[in-house]
Amino acid sequence: MARLIAFNKPYGVLSQFTDKGNADSPRATLSDHIDLPGVYPAGRLDRDSEGLLLLTDHGKLQARISSPRFKTEKTYLVQVEGLPDDAALEALRNGVTLKDGPTRPARARRIDPPDIWPRNPPVRYRKSVPDCWIELTITEGRNRQVRRMTAHVGHPTLRLIRWRIGGWSLDGLAPGDWRDIAENPRR
Repeated sequence: MARLIAFNKPYGVLSQFTDKGNADSPRATLSDHIDLPGVYPAGRLDRDSEGLLLLTDHGKLQARISSPRFKTEKTYLVQVEGLPDDAALEALRNGVTLKDGPTRPARARRIDPPDIWPRNPPVRYRKSVPDCWIELTITEGRNRQVRRMTAHVGHPTLRLIRWRIGGWSLDGLAPGDWRDIAENPRR
């Protein structure tokens, strides 16, 4: 049976076990939090993003989770600059055209600020510029896609937390913590 790990990746941690190429000033990696031989990330999460990262020891499961071919849904809680209007949210829902082509349609909605952990370092606060939270669900996973999508509609991302991948979620998992999870969650 394949091993599957849910990890709440903190801000500033690389989605890999070693930091090759930065020997003079090593950055935090998965090995600072997880000491399990043979598991590897199923997909990536940028260093400046937080949240759910799945790791497994099974290559086919890793591909099924991370390959855009399988259209696995990924849900993000996104703090954006400004207050997106209905037109901006509708553009995200329809898909936007980025430099590397059009995105698939997404689900997007404004949400109340989530009850989550504080980020270290905190998100910059600007008294003259409001911010708000949206929930965005995509079925791709291009490089920095969510950040590029929100910027495209005029609302740069301030904080990005991946909350769900397919049927697996971050519920009850503190930053830096991990747990074994079932391979086939209920949908």
